[in-house]
Amino acid sequence: MASARNFSLPSQNTVVLAIGQALFTAAISVDLTLTGLTGYQLAPDKALATLPFALIAVAGAVVTLLASYLIERLGRQVSFVIGSTACAIGGAISVWSVLHGNFWTFCLGTAGVGIFQAFAGYYRLAAADAVSQESKAKAISFVLAGGVAAAFLGPLFAAWTKDVLPAMFAGSYLLVCALGVASAFLFALVFRDRGNDMSHMQDNEGQPRPLGVVFRQPISWAALANNVVGGAVMMLLMTAAPLAAVMSGHTIDDGAGMIQWHLVGMYAPSLFAGALIKRFGLARILMAGMALIAACTIIALSSLEVPAFYLALLCLGVGWNFMFVGGTTLLARSYLPVERAKIQGIAEMLRAGVTALTSLAAGPLLQWLGWKELNLLCLPLIVIAAVMTLHWIRSEKRAPRAMPAFS
Repeated sequence: MASARNFSLPSQNTVVLAIGQALFTAAISVDLTLTGLTGYQLAPDKALATLPFALIAVAGAVVTLLASYLIERLGRQVSFVIGSTACAIGGAISVWSVLHGNFWTFCLGTAGVGIFQAFAGYYRLAAADAVSQESKAKAISFVLAGGVAAAFLGPLFAAWTKDVLPAMFAGSYLLVCALGVASAFLFALVFRDRGNDMSHMQDNEGQPRPLGVVFRQPISWAALANNVVGGAVMMLLMTAAPLAAVMSGHTIDDGAGMIQWHLVGMYAPSLFAGALIKRFGLARILMAGMALIAACTIIALSSLEVPAFYLALLCLGVGWNFMFVGGTTLLARSYLPVERAKIQGIAEMLRAGVTALTSLAAGPLLQWLGWKELNLLCLPLIVIAAVMTLHWIRSEKRAPRAMPAFS
């Protein structure tokens, strides 16, 4: 009961993490909205158009495990400042690259934002580690909800600033740099390390289990299935969608608008995802997320008109959110406090690595297969995630735990 009261009034760190999530979401939404289009304009070969976009995910994947190590060694405050600084530097490099029409340094700039993404991926886990088991879903949702307004406003700000400097979109990347600077100051001045919060108090209780034991748990399989498969499908379709829209005869503004509403779909459900999990159960919300992503592919197969793109990407965003919040909740329940750093690092590295691969593959697959066939490719992946989640649900029913699947 005390923990519920504590979460009803979020701690200073939780609020800072939510604001940090908002700044990260605003920065990444600019890159997600414009980088595919900017890459298309700057690329010496149009087949390379999605490379700068993909490098956000690639850099994030490469740095994810290092970020976990730094968080454990240096603390969250210093580590989150490092991640924010990488965003500021990456944004500045992107500005220079767009002004000078240099595709390869632009790739370097977007990689800097990917490093920021690697560190920001631990915001939700930092919040989850600070609360009791029954409050983890709410804590995760609260932090992710910080990105709701930013997901909508980020692309708008990108559009308003795109002509501030002589080259189109250079001003938008200047905004990315400014958001990175603001995030660095936020964590440097306001965030405070709390000795790894609740989990730190228990770090000496018990010995870490072998990795094989941890990852053989049905709950671990379900966590990875939802985080990895959900992220992979979302990134594959999100990366390809603006280019598919332009290739179908729609405008660049149409492509940017689709991503804007997709980002709203990604983050807006965080306002109520925790309450939905409490009301309907974690398992049902996870399955609803998979159903929404399946609906995205069906809508995409049915039409190439602008409304179909919008609706498909909105379903994709909401479905990803349910799978991501639910998968993260499962992950946070799967490890002992003493195992936290290693399990979080490996799980995040797997998620980021697969996401990076799908992001890299999006452009070539779109060229070789086409938009509709790309969506068909995603359906078997959703089936795999559903099977692994059902395996966890069955295991919970056979051996009830303190936090059952449907509570």
